[in-house]
Amino acid sequence: MTLPIVVNGQNVDWNALIESWRTAYDVPGMSVGIIRDGEVLLSEGFGVLEEGKIAKADEQTLYSIASNTKAFISASLATLVEDGKITWDDKVKQWLPYFELYDPCVSEMMTIRDLLCHRAGLGTFSGDVIWYRSDYSAEEVIRHAAEIPAVYEFRNGYGYSNVMYIAAGEVIKAVTGKSWAEYTRKTFLKPLDMNRTLVSTNEINLTTNVATPHKPEGEVQNPIDWVNWDNMGAAGGIISSSDDMLKWIKMQLNKGIIGPDTFFLPANQLVMWTPHNSFPVSTRAHELYGRNFSGYGLGWSVSEYKGHFVASHTGGYDGMYSSVYLLPNEKIGVVVLTNSMKSIGSMLTFEILDKLLGLPQNDWKERGLRNEVAGTEDRANRIKAITDVRKTGTKPSLTDAQIIGLYRDALYGDILIEKENNELFINFQSSPGLKAKLTHWHDDVYEINWLEEQAWFGFGTVQILKDNNAKPSGLQFDVPNDDIFFEEIKSVRVSP
Repeated sequence: MTLPIVVNGQNVDWNALIESWRTAYDVPGMSVGIIRDGEVLLSEGFGVLEEGKIAKADEQTLYSIASNTKAFISASLATLVEDGKITWDDKVKQWLPYFELYDPCVSEMMTIRDLLCHRAGLGTFSGDVIWYRSDYSAEEVIRHAAEIPAVYEFRNGYGYSNVMYIAAGEVIKAVTGKSWAEYTRKTFLKPLDMNRTLVSTNEINLTTNVATPHKPEGEVQNPIDWVNWDNMGAAGGIISSSDDMLKWIKMQLNKGIIGPDTFFLPANQLVMWTPHNSFPVSTRAHELYGRNFSGYGLGWSVSEYKGHFVASHTGGYDGMYSSVYLLPNEKIGVVVLTNSMKSIGSMLTFEILDKLLGLPQNDWKERGLRNEVAGTEDRANRIKAITDVRKTGTKPSLTDAQIIGLYRDALYGDILIEKENNELFINFQSSPGLKAKLTHWHDDVYEINWLEEQAWFGFGTVQILKDNNAKPSGLQFDVPNDDIFFEEIKSVRVSP
């Protein structure tokens, strides 16, 4: 569905505009929704569900919304606040007695509000290696969180933490007796008629019109499998369409009220859209976006765009990106869902906002493409820095028989190096999807050759550490990427 909009006396052809962005970014498929004053201006699909196939994306196509799930978690907790079952400042340990962080005092002081605004003292994405592709339950992930190191003082910095949102989901379960998924479905998805929206990849085979994730590799968009995120679902597990997301956005833009139904009070929306964790605005951001403040509320990033208040969020899933931008005072909302790991959503949204607001046009497309190229080059250079110093003609000082065995890390768990058909393999015991073959790189370092396609990383190495007696003592990983930090795993040799 598309409604025209007149800007400077001319109709905007939304379809042509968005299709030009899709082809420029080489995104196989995407769906975009725009709403203003409660009226849907656009909800359309562009491109295909999977590269090389003919099935088209449309307004009902399903994609992972990833971290845009976080707003559903904060809203779910807001309803529990309004029901008098919790307060924003309840201590987490009141509901999760097993909850422990790097410091006993922090563990005792941590509140639900702290969980939701990324001020626990943890680094951005730190600890994601615990849950990623692992068999750990949400509770088991949280029980490992005590081993995540602090990088700044409690409530004195910003570190985006998926693990803390996993804990927030478990608070919902402790309070209601329902999983976050059950509670969110009952409280929001069903009443809003978000009938296409799923809360687990396990539900994908029950429906159709589902986008395939893609990993960009050079000039190729490589289709990859959906990966189950149930153990971190409260941080990023929802799968939705542009049509369904516009229903959610419409409710948000109407301060939690749709018709006779009040989903949450405007006062609590104000709480969620207040910056509980603020951070500096760079000169570049001020000049480019007209931004004078920036922070994180509860489940939302909050800032401004050229004098307009913005509540927004982006999301990244294996092979998919999403973005949601709201201008509440103008009652404007934009959602962009893609089946590739290209950062098209935010820049495209700024061009859409410029047109809706009648602002001078910026070179958002070219700027975004330059950022994509720079990001790709940076990742390539990080790998090149490793491959350039590879030493040829070396041999390991330890035999295969010596390094085979069990290695253990308090943060992650057990890792087993074993031999199969005369080849070395590394098994992340809690993460079968991370199994890899090891081939000698140089000295006592081995290249990690993943048996399954990995969305966030590729090339990597592991060094077999030795003690003073030249016996294997542990593992040290080097897997260059920006999301899953294998270097946090400090495995110690347990047994041969």
